[in-house]
Amino acid sequence: MSKKATIEEAISQVPNGATVMVGGFGPPGTPFSLLDELLRQGQTGLTLVKNDANEQGLGISRLIEAGQVDKLITTHIGLNKKIVEMMNDGSLQVSFFPQGILAEKIRTAGSGSFGFLTDIGLHSEITNPKDVIEWQGRKVKVESALYADVALIHAHQADLFGNLQYRATAMNFCPLMAMAADVVIAETPNLVTPGTIVPETVHTPSAFVTSVVKVDTSGNEYGLMEGRYEP
Repeated sequence: MSKKATIEEAISQVPNGATVMVGGFGPPGTPFSLLDELLRQGQTGLTLVKNDANEQGLGISRLIEAGQVDKLITTHIGLNKKIVEMMNDGSLQVSFFPQGILAEKIRTAGSGSFGFLTDIGLHSEITNPKDVIEWQGRKVKVESALYADVALIHAHQADLFGNLQYRATAMNFCPLMAMAADVVIAETPNLVTPGTIVPETVHTPSAFVTSVVKVDTSGNEYGLMEGRYEP
């Protein structure tokens, strides 16, 4: 069954107040076209989960600057002066996690578990004392799994059934997020017929994907950025 959808149909699945995971590691793997459509449709009260905040005027930063986002869960925002200002003035709530912890929280959700134990950041301000327990004679912190209503991801190639392939650092978060959300929307510049992608080279199987959108990244700043980072 084909999962191809128009970008308008796909993004209309995102409700107001949703928790939305956004793939990407900096620009590579960021679903710029899906984010542009989310900006156009105007859903509000969103919680975004992304490794970084992109740069000002780019990617998720555009949604945040437009006031559509109440909370950002991330690892760093240092490349985006505007988001730093919004955090400091209280107009945006930001929750920080070490990069590996954020990835593991997402992976744990996709694996069907409720959380995991770690000693990372145990004696730092990122740890709530209420989350610290004794386990096998050691103090450890309980980290809960992180789920989402929707995941927006960029795939280098996809087939009509929704099997996805990624390139370069898009592999860092996209496969994890595709397993941790109820609705998974993938954009790709290369939409192919089923059977074109060799099964053992599929990074995200179609079972995890709700909709696939064909996008044109040629001749725009996002396409050039993808070409620069994805050999």
